[in-house]
Parts: sequence; C-alpha cells; structure tokens
Amino acid sequence: MPYSYGTPVSPLRAGLTCKCPACGKGKLFSGFLDVAESCDDCGQDFSAVDSGDGPAIFIIFIVGFIVAGLAVATELIYHPPYWVQLSIWLPTILILSLGLLRPFKAYLIALQFKHKASSEIERY
Repeated sequence: MPYSYGTPVSPLRAGLTCKCPACGKGKLFSGFLDVAESCDDCGQDFSAVDSGDGPAIFIIFIVGFIVAGLAVATELIYHPPYWVQLSIWLPTILILSLGLLRPFKAYLIALQFKHKASSEIERY
C-alpha cells in the first residue's frame, strides 16, 4: 500500500538523509547501494526504481573538478613531489566518491518519485 497522505517529502531532504521519498521516515537502502524492496514505515514499493549510472556520472564530474583544481593549485603553489600529490589526492578521491554516491543515488530516486519518471512508480 503506497503512502498517499500528508505533504510530499522534498527530494533534496530525502536524498541527503537517504530516506523513503514518500514518507521521509523509512530506509531507502538495504545495503550500501542496494535499494530496499519497500519502505519499512509506509510500505512504498521500490521495485520499479532505477537510478542507472546517473549518480556515478555526477560524482565523477564533481569530484574530478574539485580534485583536479586543487591538485593543479597545489602543484603551482607548493611544487610537492609526486608521491605527496598521490598520498593527498587518491584518498581524497576515494572518500569524496564513496561519501557522495549514496546521497546522490537517493536524490535521483527521490526525483524519479516526484516527477513520476516511470509508469510503474505509484507516486505518494
């Protein structure tokens, strides 16, 4: 039974908190990136959601822009050895990529619900 009462949850809020886009309370994920079958709180079915490669593409562009800019600035200002550059930027890339991937995926799924992106998604 899909959630059908109350005010809809903001896609940004649902994305940042990784909560159900219908009620804003239940968990959206059953694992790190595995979408749950349905919301534990309101029963919203998540079987039709598919964010595809969208979150990964956004993360590649955002993290790539940030890290490339900072790496070039660091090189021009401080001229560190290459091993220092690698020891700074490889962990930064890993942390930013993993840290942003889950909220971006939740945000894109919430946008799918808001805009009824699939004919199989019943919007709250």
